[in-house]
Amino acid sequence: MATLICGSLAFDTIMDFEGRFAQQILPEQLHILNVSFLVPHLRRDFGGCAGNIAYAMRALGGEPLPMAVVGGDGADYLQRLRALGIGTDHVLQLADTYTAQAMIMTDRDNNQITAFHPGAMMQAHRQRVPARADIRLGIVSPDGREAMLQHAEQFHAAGIPFVFDPGQGLPMFDGMELNHFVDLADWITVNDYEGRMLCDRTGAELGALSWRVRGLIVTLGGDGCELWENGVRRHVPAEPPTQVVDPTGCGDAWRGALLYGLERGWDLARCAALGNRLGALKIATRGPQNYVVDAALRA
Repeated sequence: MATLICGSLAFDTIMDFEGRFAQQILPEQLHILNVSFLVPHLRRDFGGCAGNIAYAMRALGGEPLPMAVVGGDGADYLQRLRALGIGTDHVLQLADTYTAQAMIMTDRDNNQITAFHPGAMMQAHRQRVPARADIRLGIVSPDGREAMLQHAEQFHAAGIPFVFDPGQGLPMFDGMELNHFVDLADWITVNDYEGRMLCDRTGAELGALSWRVRGLIVTLGGDGCELWENGVRRHVPAEPPTQVVDPTGCGDAWRGALLYGLERGWDLARCAALGNRLGALKIATRGPQNYVVDAALRA
């Protein structure tokens, strides 16, 4: 059984500013803003929602199939996926554009300034959910707007149950479109802020939305997560991390664990508990795809 992961593959450039943005930016001069930040520490990571989720699933022993688009600079990413045992049959490479890039600068207070270039991701609608008998599960994670709309329709038409994970792409959709996603999906995952926005735009509370899907999950960071099934809320406590190093990719690790459990027919509470454990493991490691999973974690 394979899981099709619709979303982005991206390169994350992470820069650490050792001062505070607030000390460098004068509020009364924002209309003529011209600042430069010295960033002595820089690293480049493999990222993007589809890549991070696939990494988590594969590390647990699942069968992820990312469906995404990379640019002419994406050869290293394709090679990495194959080395991890992750199939790239449904990753399209376009020579005339760049792979999506996120440039993230963090100050000493963990405030962040991010610039995101979508690049090849904007062509993700050129990919279609394939007709493969082994694909029994899917996820629509943040991607190009048209791709998210079309891939949700294609999963539903093919009878493939899928998770709707709008993430940072949620603001692209109005209430009518989000209600349509809910009607097509089998499960929904959002963080606390996204959950509030989803309710505001659809005009429905979480409990009411949960009657329309098989399960709705709200991740709460260090407070664990809450599950909604048929209007009933349950809380799944967090797993305390050994240390807090880098939160980048924690949500994607959680979703990889969710899909791993759903592949195996687990109930949502068991899936969520594994997600909390994997999130705690990831946050103790720099980068979204550098943590190592041992067999005991999957139990």
